[in-house]
Amino acid sequence: MSTMTTAPAPQLRQSLTNGRLPKWAPVAVTVLSIALGCGIGAAAGLKSHLQWGLISALLFVAVSYAVAAKVEGRRQAKDRFATSLVWVAFILAVVPLAALTFYTVQQGIAAINGNFLTHSMKGVVASTTPDGGIYHAIIGTLQQVLLATLIAAPIGLLTAVYLVEYGRGRLAKAVTFFVDVMTGIPSVVAGLFILSLWNIVLGFGYSGFSGSLALAILMMPVVVRSTEEMLKLVPNELREASYALGVPKWKTILRIVLPTAVGGITTGVMLAVARITGETAPVMMLVFGSDVINNDPFNNPQQSLPLYIWQQYSMVNNDFGYQRAWGAALVLIAFVMALNLVARGIARWRSPKSGH
Repeated sequence: MSTMTTAPAPQLRQSLTNGRLPKWAPVAVTVLSIALGCGIGAAAGLKSHLQWGLISALLFVAVSYAVAAKVEGRRQAKDRFATSLVWVAFILAVVPLAALTFYTVQQGIAAINGNFLTHSMKGVVASTTPDGGIYHAIIGTLQQVLLATLIAAPIGLLTAVYLVEYGRGRLAKAVTFFVDVMTGIPSVVAGLFILSLWNIVLGFGYSGFSGSLALAILMMPVVVRSTEEMLKLVPNELREASYALGVPKWKTILRIVLPTAVGGITTGVMLAVARITGETAPVMMLVFGSDVINNDPFNNPQQSLPLYIWQQYSMVNNDFGYQRAWGAALVLIAFVMALNLVARGIARWRSPKSGH
């Protein structure tokens, strides 16, 4: 009886004490996979380095699993296989983003100078001279995005508070349904809606504010969804403790729930701002574009960076326009990155501090 009970023990000890790969093994496998992938790609006559990279990635996953299965056993090999897939997915996501950033900087840095950032296109023949700048487009983008944020952020925040704290029954379900529908609305549809209602029916002309209304429609569902998820993450114990002290519900939301979730809410708003900053279709239909500086977003056409990029790049056989387009694209990327850095700073500053 005792022999039958203790017989599996040596096998169990052996399965738990299999060999382990050295720490440098993943690096060696990576180098080997890249070398083999490049060799296979060159031998097969593949001209695209992207194809070489995909072959190397597949070899990395396969070799990692095979080596781990040989040395560490199948159980650990499965873990190595999953880890390899995660690394490959990470690289596939980062490489295009890094390549896009690098190419934009490479193409646009030559156009960035004091004249480019402080002058408009007034009186500039775009196809025959490198003069002109994006100052008018920067002003338009800042004003249009700011107005859209002032419209969409409060409405989205209050809608999310209603859905999380008060929403029950058919009305809450209807609001949730329409928010989901609005999330998938193409930007051109939002532009057509504002064009029909604001410009044609009500008779208002082209202006930065018209574009801001369309951008606000695109921004609202993103704010609602992100804020809703952040509010749901606030522990119910905080609400219950506040209620137990006799604090009204509205004051609990204002003093407890919102400050606790302010970091995530700010990040969500900044993501929505980044979502609308690069929109071109509503601006083309409602703002119309302009070569001169217009500091009044409520009257007359106005320029924006996305529309400026499209206009400059659409010029056929115009090297000056291409250079200005890439320079404006670089400024637009820097603008979005700055917004995200500011959002992180505000979120860290306003987030509740834990006691020591």
